[in-house]
Formats: sequence, structure tokens, C-alpha cells
Amino acid sequence: MRRFLPSLPLSLAVLVLWLLLVSDFGPGQLVLGLVLAIALPLFADMLKPERAHIGRLLVALRLGGTVFVDIVRSNIEVARRILGPEHAITPGFVQVPLELSNIHGITALASIITLTPGTVSAELSEDRRHLLVHCFNLGDAEGAVATIKARYEAPLKEIFP
Repeated sequence: MRRFLPSLPLSLAVLVLWLLLVSDFGPGQLVLGLVLAIALPLFADMLKPERAHIGRLLVALRLGGTVFVDIVRSNIEVARRILGPEHAITPGFVQVPLELSNIHGITALASIITLTPGTVSAELSEDRRHLLVHCFNLGDAEGAVATIKARYEAPLKEIFP
């Protein structure tokens, strides 16, 4: 039964909404509503999104505080660099090797990097093992990678196991 009707509540909702939308409770619309009520949940079930499961809430709260502090610090640093001499700015790209395998954790990491002024997540490799990051001021590429991995990726590995 589950194979042909993966979600009874969704099927019932589709049927009721269809009948309410067409404002016709005749046999033809009822049959069409039943067909939609069976077909749409089957197609929706094929998508099977990867669900997010948060592991440690306290770590997530600590990470939120870290990100907030880093955003404030980065705003000050970027403003200082912009107002200073132009030759002091050394932009560049860096590849961050990822230990995270959960797509939600990778998405959170890319978002944190992009939210922090002076850095932008540019591209995720097809195998999800490397994240290309553009840094507004890249003085030390290895240091930038180490900072991202220690401050953001390590807690995200605990949050998204």
C-alpha cells in the first residue's frame, strides 16, 4: 500500500484542495482529484530530499556566537583595508579540503563563509570534497584554510554528523 500511496495525509490534502479549487464535487472532478491525489505524492516521493539532523545544539549555539564575533571583526578589518592603501589588499582564491560529507553541513559552512565580510564561497567541487573560497585579503593561504576548518568546519561536523 505504501508503494502506491506514500503519504495518505498528502493524498487527502491534494484531493480536498482539488475539489475546493474547482468548486465542483461531481463524479468527473472526484475521479480527477483521486488521480492527482495518487500521482502527485508518488512524484514528490521520488525527490527524497536529504533530511537535516542536528546533532549537538550547544555546539550550534557556540558556533553562532563565534560567527557573530567573526562577522564584527571582519567588518572592521575590511573597512580598515578599504580605507588604507590599496597595495595592502591581496585578494586570492583558496581551496578548502572538506571533511564534512553532510550536504546541510557543507551548505552551512558555505553560508558562514559568505556571511563573513571579506570571504565568499565560490564553488563546491562535484564530489563535495573541496570548497573554493575567495578571500578579500589573502596573506596566508594555509592559515586561512586552517582557520576555516578549525572555527567553522570542526563544529559543523558535530552539528551535522
